[in-house]
Amino acid sequence: MSLGKYIAFEGLEGCGKSTHVKRLATRLDAVMTREPGGTVVGSMLRNILIDPANTNLSPRAEALMMAADRAHHIAELVSPSLAAGRHVVSDRSVFSSLAYQGYGRQQDLAELRRINDWAIGGLWPELVIYIEVPTTLLLERLKKRELDRFEREDGEFFKRVADGFSQMAAADPNRWLIIDGTPAKDDLEKIISAGVHERLGI
Repeated sequence: MSLGKYIAFEGLEGCGKSTHVKRLATRLDAVMTREPGGTVVGSMLRNILIDPANTNLSPRAEALMMAADRAHHIAELVSPSLAAGRHVVSDRSVFSSLAYQGYGRQQDLAELRRINDWAIGGLWPELVIYIEVPTTLLLERLKKRELDRFEREDGEFFKRVADGFSQMAAADPNRWLIIDGTPAKDDLEKIISAGVHERLGI
């Protein structure tokens, strides 16, 4: 049996990732998951990571907790699903750590990449769909909901994260599919589906 395809959605908070993860996973009959929190253990780690009360979590501890979630997620869910021939569509991936803990928190990118590559056993997403929405628009959207620990960061933090995503996408264009996230949801769904079919043939 052929291996499934590992697809990850990336983007800033409020860009619409979760909606399109669900839609694409449904279309592909894929395993739908997320990072952090795609497993029972991961959900426990996620609760710590997004809790606004945890104001003193050090950037290094945050990065290692993300890597721990990812290591378990890959071992328990992603790798076995791919081996069984199922496609996997994930809301965030290892690239979020590089963007948020690396560019955003300004931690050492080379070290983060090394630690995370070890955590995931070298299993990086085959396709990364980056939903790009202007930071100013995202910050407006975030004003309309109760914010988690990451969503409470300032505009400068999100600008660094957005710049990080853009730099990673530019450096690896065969892996990254950049999508303008401003069209209506149904139109965006069609654009994403067409892009996935063109890149992966599914």
